[in-house]
Amino acid sequence: MIKGINHITLAVSDLEASVCFYERVLGLRLVSVHEGGAYFEAGDTWFCLVIDSAAADQSRLDYSHIAFDLSQENFAAFKKKLITNSARIWKQNASEGLSIYFLDPDGHKLEAHVGTLESRLRSMRSHNHTSINEPGCVL
Repeated sequence: MIKGINHITLAVSDLEASVCFYERVLGLRLVSVHEGGAYFEAGDTWFCLVIDSAAADQSRLDYSHIAFDLSQENFAAFKKKLITNSARIWKQNASEGLSIYFLDPDGHKLEAHVGTLESRLRSMRSHNHTSINEPGCVL
């Protein structure tokens, strides 16, 4: 039985550039850098970078992304920091809560979001989304 997210690993083409981005721009806590990779903490989640020469060759055209939790008080400063560091924006926010969608140096799609699953569901219910159903598998 799954009890949570253990860790997230992203393949990167330039470890130094990626470590700087995740540590200095995003503010993840750098735990270790080793030959071939690095480990961070993002709140309670273990976050890994691993060098992979194919990382820069991947096109990421779908909506898959990783969203980091951010407090409302820190949102404006975080957004300014991204813009100051020339982070590329890949999508404008159209959902509940404050969000900024940006790319890392290898084009991984990331988001910084203010909100919770409960606030998202509340918003969807208030906008009469008919797709909100009781949990369960429909076969």
